[in-house]
Amino acid sequence: MDLQVSVFLLFVLFTAGHSLSCYECLGLAGSCADQKLKTCPSGSSQCMSVTAVTQVGDVTSKVQTKDCAVACQSVSLNIGLMRMTTSCCNTDQCNAQDAPDSSSTPNGKTCYSCDGQSCSKTMGCSGNEDRCIKSTGSFGGQSLVLKGCASKSMCDATTSVNSLESISCCEGNLCNGAQSVTQSFLFLCCSLLSYFLLH
Repeated sequence: MDLQVSVFLLFVLFTAGHSLSCYECLGLAGSCADQKLKTCPSGSSQCMSVTAVTQVGDVTSKVQTKDCAVACQSVSLNIGLMRMTTSCCNTDQCNAQDAPDSSSTPNGKTCYSCDGQSCSKTMGCSGNEDRCIKSTGSFGGQSLVLKGCASKSMCDATTSVNSLESISCCEGNLCNGAQSVTQSFLFLCCSLLSYFLLH
């Protein structure tokens, strides 16, 4: 019995002092060339890597982010103007690789998306985006609508995003319905992106 207690106490001593280490960076120019190793604060149990690509007209920008996370879910979202992929892991330095760009592997799923004036445009989903997403909100008194493709884990994680009144996901091609919008939805894109980067 004494040997079992001693082994247990030794295990507790070794594991109690271990803090997770993750890479940290904010690559506004599309890469994390200057990533640094960081010891995560108490309570952080995962490392995350986020890739976000926005396209407005002919201008495309890519942002890479890596950091420690208290809670993280691997998710994928594509709403036309913006696509985002988050990868999560829970071992030391496991976020060395960038989160993959979700546009690389079409999966045959089709959802409606919005272009600022209409939500009748269709888009092909990629990777693990197996749901269609629809969210509504308001900004400056204007009603805004956002539609696109999302992974199941994204739908499960978007229960409380500021500035959004409702978020719903559905399965099946074009299940998120077409409708008109009255205002640009770039604000909603920024709300979703900031939610996942800051939480």
